[in-house]
Amino acid sequence: MTTPRAGHTATLLPDGKVLIAGGYPLASAELYDPATKTFTPTGDMTRARSGHAATLLPSGRVLIVGGYTEGRDTDPTRISAELYDPSTGTFTPTGNMAGPSYHRATLLASGKVLITRDYFNSNSSLIQYEVYDPSTGTFSLTGNPSTCCQSTATLLMNGNVLVAYGTPSGRTLGIAELYDPASGIFTAPENTTETYRGGHTATLLADGNVLLAGGSWGEVVPEILFFAGAEIYDPEKGTFGSTGSMHANRWDHTATLLNDGRVLIAGGASFVGSVAPDRHSSQGRTELLSSAELYTPAVLAGAPVLLSLSGDGKGQGAILHAGTHQVVSSNNPARAGEPLEIYLTGLTDGSVIPPQVAIGGRMAEILFFGKAPGFAGLNQVNVRMPSGVVPSPTVPMRLTYIGRASNEVTIAVR
Repeated sequence: MTTPRAGHTATLLPDGKVLIAGGYPLASAELYDPATKTFTPTGDMTRARSGHAATLLPSGRVLIVGGYTEGRDTDPTRISAELYDPSTGTFTPTGNMAGPSYHRATLLASGKVLITRDYFNSNSSLIQYEVYDPSTGTFSLTGNPSTCCQSTATLLMNGNVLVAYGTPSGRTLGIAELYDPASGIFTAPENTTETYRGGHTATLLADGNVLLAGGSWGEVVPEILFFAGAEIYDPEKGTFGSTGSMHANRWDHTATLLNDGRVLIAGGASFVGSVAPDRHSSQGRTELLSSAELYTPAVLAGAPVLLSLSGDGKGQGAILHAGTHQVVSSNNPARAGEPLEIYLTGLTDGSVIPPQVAIGGRMAEILFFGKAPGFAGLNQVNVRMPSGVVPSPTVPMRLTYIGRASNEVTIAVR
């Protein structure tokens, strides 16, 4: 990179480049281009920040929220937010939050962003979450969760958000709640998570279930116990159940849903030694892990596949001018602002989570997604052709769905 960094964010942009922003105590940002394997500086953030959150919005801009510069509760960085525009390479301020946020932001199905606060306050009435509205550039308070700290927030296929908490209360059972964006209300699932988790990961699987893996108990300072256990949350049943344990106990690791439906678990901290049954004493040490492992869910489902006219998923995509049944081609190219029909496979039936479509490095507005009427097993996504795309008979198009990328096809643009 152009600058050493820690506590920064890395965000995949619609054009395939990666925005790397901040890190203590930096305001600088840079872009990684996988085509050239090079890093180049881009515009600076309005504030130096570390431990912040970065979220790609449906517009193609990136929302940067919270974090810290000085590390104090009075640090104004903790309530600030800004937007990065890839088309100009610049950051601009947007509305301030009501309270500090550390590093939890979840893109909702509506395109708004849920901001969770990851710090402890014994007064639950003060643990309020916020929602950012890109259309107005403002934050507004939403419902009160029952607790906080070391939580994960996972958007479910039905549009609700599963919030699984780690708490400093010394409990053996975990706490989880469901957030309904429509009502702004938190409700508890029918049963709780099987164990307390903090520093864990939560991954939405291709079948709509959520994998909760690893974490720690932080009961009596300085004793900490990491564990290898994992469980599955089933949104249809509203229940948690055990699944296979990891090979290593892990805390503060990463979990990434792969295109084949498996989950890559990597790194983290691990406890090596023995812990008393009451977890109030231990003999051993904590070490950082370089190991990784793969979780295979009961149901595997591949990434979406864009159809092409050639039938091999390459070249000119199976794309129509909306409502005309005319194929987009070099003789009949797409134009900015017009609606298009894209045909593919691999979307989840009944899901309200929209895909993200990038055409020529620009995000396209989603007008419709779901089953293709009259064709079993076929999906359709209607988009509005974005402006600013360089005209060509072979403009690249790709789709991202639940964090997984489709194949790349081309589209003719005038």
